Amino acid sequence: MTLFLSKHLIYKKKYHYLCDMFQDWKKKIKDNPQAVSKQLLWDVDYDTFDFQKGRRLVVRRVIERGWENDYYAAFNLYGGPKGVREIIKEIPGQLHPKDETFVRTVFNLKKEDLQCYTKKQLKAKHLTS
Repeated sequence: MTLFLSKHLIYKKKYHYLCDMFQDWKKKIKDNPQAVSKQLLWDVDYDTFDFQKGRRLVVRRVIERGWENDYYAAFNLYGGPKGVREIIKEIPGQLHPKDETFVRTVFNLKKEDLQCYTKKQLKAKHLTS
C-alpha cells in the first residue's frame, strides 16, 4: 500500500508541475520578450510570415520542436495559454502521441477536444466500414 501511495504522490506532483508550468508566463515575457525561433519555421520566409494566419503552423511547431522560450513567445503572440489552448484544438493532422499527451496534460484538454483526434477517429471508422 505504501508503494502505491508513493507512486501516486509522485504522479500527482509531476501532474501539478506540468499544469503550473506556464503560470509565470506574463513575468517571463515582461522580463525577456522573445520571438518564436526562426529554426521552427525553416520552410517559410520568416520576415514576411503572417503569424496570425499561420497560427496553427506556429503552435504545432512549438509543440513538436519548440523550447520553453518558444512557448512564451507563442503565449505573447496569441493571448497567453488560453489563446494557445484554443489554437491547439484547431490543429489539423495527427500529433505524435507524446506531444498529444503533453498538450492534453498541460492545457487541460480531453482527446475529444483535439481536431487531430476526431479526424483520426473518423478515418478509423471509414476504413472499417
